[in-house]
Amino acid sequence: MSDHVNQPLWLSKPLNAMSQVEWEMLCDGCAKCCLHKLEDHDTGEVFYTNVACQLLDENRCQCSDYDNRFKLVPDCFKLTPDNVHQQDWLPSTCSYRLLAAGLPLPEWHPLISGDMESIHNNGASVRGRVLSEDEVDIEDMEDHIVYWVE
Repeated sequence: MSDHVNQPLWLSKPLNAMSQVEWEMLCDGCAKCCLHKLEDHDTGEVFYTNVACQLLDENRCQCSDYDNRFKLVPDCFKLTPDNVHQQDWLPSTCSYRLLAAGLPLPEWHPLISGDMESIHNNGASVRGRVLSEDEVDIEDMEDHIVYWVE
């Protein structure tokens, strides 16, 4: 029997060979991709804010209207196996980024722990730490830069 048969899907199947369902199950549920980010145009450095997209359900750390997100939020980014390698703005703990780099998933990832709450219990998600973009003036966005401990 081949070793890859006993391996989890994310270790035995290349990202670009995964179905949409398989790809999406890799998401750790941190919701950091749903935060507004600011870029220093001189250095290219990206800064996270604690300001979330209006569609983020902060408690579930999921989009409240996932199927319509691109219609409702035209600048919502679609992460794919083909573009994940170019997304330096993804947090260092992002499961997509880790797997694309050939690195293991963290112990708190729900696929490893078997517990959907483990990411939140570990403090690796945005739950309880963000504001909706509806509550923040765009001119004040720099006041909301945060440095997540990863």
